[in-house]
Amino acid sequence: MPDELVFRLPDRDRLHESVRLWSHVELGDTEFESTGDGWQLTLADLPVDCLEYMLEIDGERTLDPENPRTVPGAFGEHSWLPLPAYVEPGWLHDDQIEAEQAGVVVEDTVAGDVEVTVWAPAEADGEESLPLLLAHDGPEMASYGRLLDWAATGIAGGRLPRMRIALLDPGDRNTRYSASPAYARALVSDVLPFLLEACPSGHRPVIIGQSLGALAALHAAWTNPGTFAGLFLQSGSFFTPATDGMESAFEHFAEVTGFVQTVHAATEAAPAAPKVAMTCGTAEENYANNRLMLEHLQALGLDATWGEARQGHTWTCWRDLLDPHLTALVRKVWQ
Repeated sequence: MPDELVFRLPDRDRLHESVRLWSHVELGDTEFESTGDGWQLTLADLPVDCLEYMLEIDGERTLDPENPRTVPGAFGEHSWLPLPAYVEPGWLHDDQIEAEQAGVVVEDTVAGDVEVTVWAPAEADGEESLPLLLAHDGPEMASYGRLLDWAATGIAGGRLPRMRIALLDPGDRNTRYSASPAYARALVSDVLPFLLEACPSGHRPVIIGQSLGALAALHAAWTNPGTFAGLFLQSGSFFTPATDGMESAFEHFAEVTGFVQTVHAATEAAPAAPKVAMTCGTAEENYANNRLMLEHLQALGLDATWGEARQGHTWTCWRDLLDPHLTALVRKVWQ
């Protein structure tokens, strides 16, 4: 039998004129029906194993007052429901190493000042050589995607090598992460040398990103061959006119599709191409363009792997796919 969810909203005084469930995942008709003393919606055979949503009550979005479960995000909290098939990552509750963080600003790059928070094991001194993981949307991935917990539990459990993590603040995210040549130059020519001078490493770094952050990671690696040992690309905004016409109003659509077209037109990979791990939610609009990118990178001869979850374009999805996919990538390139 397919999973069935029943949503109810009491309204004994008939204060509301309409109730609708909002989600970024396509769910069909989500208008509630009046039951006289309230409102009700039944959804069956959902395309996800956990659902992030809000209610639109008389046109205003709000949390579901009947559901105490919520998840945080860059645009505020959303109501959240796990379905029977959903399994929470076990590492969320594992023991962690002690760690420290320090903030720095790389000033006057061609893309402006770039703020970075560097995370490291507490016992690591500044002279110790450790692998470096760069994270686009770093503060958000730490807060909502639990990236630092993934590292702290993985190191404590022996699943991961000791490392430093540079959480890159996005700044003007849409401009920087939309295949911007200025940002790619700033990242490779200014930010990375600054970090490696302060945080020595005997390995090429790994860079990760989600959505536009994944696009920016691929762009930086593509335009600066040999810089990165690995790319971890989650739900990348690898827009093409054929798969993503719904995104055509995005202010940097031409820059994004132009770069993606350049990648798809390539017939050979650059020397010292990075190893790549890609993940995506199966209910995402980006699923099709991510599969196209994966197949093309593999056709170029890159070591590119794939992981997916029955989820949408959410921090929960990206968190849940860190292990085993990012775990396997860093072990492959650093051990």
